[in-house]
Amino acid sequence: MRVLVTGGAGFIGSHFVKRLAARGDEVVVLDKLTYSGNPANLDGVPHVFRRGDIADPAAVAEAAEGCGAIVNFAAETHVDRSILGAKDFGSTEFFGTQVLLEHVRRSGARLVQVSTDEVYGDLEAGAPATEDDPMRPSSPYSVAKAAGDLHIPAYVRTFGVDASITRGSNTYGPNQYPEKLVPLFVTNALDGEPLPLYGDGRQIRDWLHVDDHCAGIEFVLREGEAGQIYNVGGGEEVPNIEIARQILDITDAEPSLLRHVDDRPGHDRRYSMDATKLRRLGWVPERRLDEALPETVAWYRDHRDWWEPIKSGAYREYYEQQYGERLR
Repeated sequence: MRVLVTGGAGFIGSHFVKRLAARGDEVVVLDKLTYSGNPANLDGVPHVFRRGDIADPAAVAEAAEGCGAIVNFAAETHVDRSILGAKDFGSTEFFGTQVLLEHVRRSGARLVQVSTDEVYGDLEAGAPATEDDPMRPSSPYSVAKAAGDLHIPAYVRTFGVDASITRGSNTYGPNQYPEKLVPLFVTNALDGEPLPLYGDGRQIRDWLHVDDHCAGIEFVLREGEAGQIYNVGGGEEVPNIEIARQILDITDAEPSLLRHVDDRPGHDRRYSMDATKLRRLGWVPERRLDEALPETVAWYRDHRDWWEPIKSGAYREYYEQQYGERLR
């Protein structure tokens, strides 16, 4: 099968491209190459690359020619950045998704929309979110993702397109841009820099290794039904502070590097999803934190040549804007 992977030079998208290529699928990547898109993530992986924006119908039409399916990873993904400025989030997540749907409406291709558990919003202790629960997004990022998701059932019902949604939980692994919690804390710990932990650090996330996330998305691509939503949850709910402590332990860094800083506005306390629906298709997460987190740390320790160039220039400007006053 020939598959267009949008956002395929990013973190999860690049791992998905590797997965499809290893299976023998022909893969086309469409990526705008914003700050977190990195062609090095695809080194040695057979694919056709097209640089472009999913909000540009001409770019989508050219890249998707001959493709029987599109998997949409293209997104502005960081909550902190959406709080600093939300403009690009609506353009990519909302208008970009609509452009893709218009294409599959005309071409008959299948679309999988890759979304996030954050659209369900803050959950109190108790039952995890199911696919039938309402969306209650809390940040400009999750609002943009929720808005994009709403296109899918509308186009399925009105135009009969073949499209499904996946919603993944907090994903970690190699090649993740170091603004996110795990790579930020790992690379800071390796460099002896502070680990800026928001608030009390008791925010609970459901942790999912990128290999398991990609496996779940592939299940939905091949077995999912049009108009359906599938939660891809790792089933390991762990507070951020515990992840930070594990990273300090694995890297042999000083515990004093852990620094509690002012929390971000509107910070959700708990995400949790019920992935029973996807498990019924045969998907089961295989990578557990106790093994996969040390392996992830080892990858960053062994690949300074990948992340050290990133943590300079524009990244340092963002880091100072986000954490400078908090750390001082």
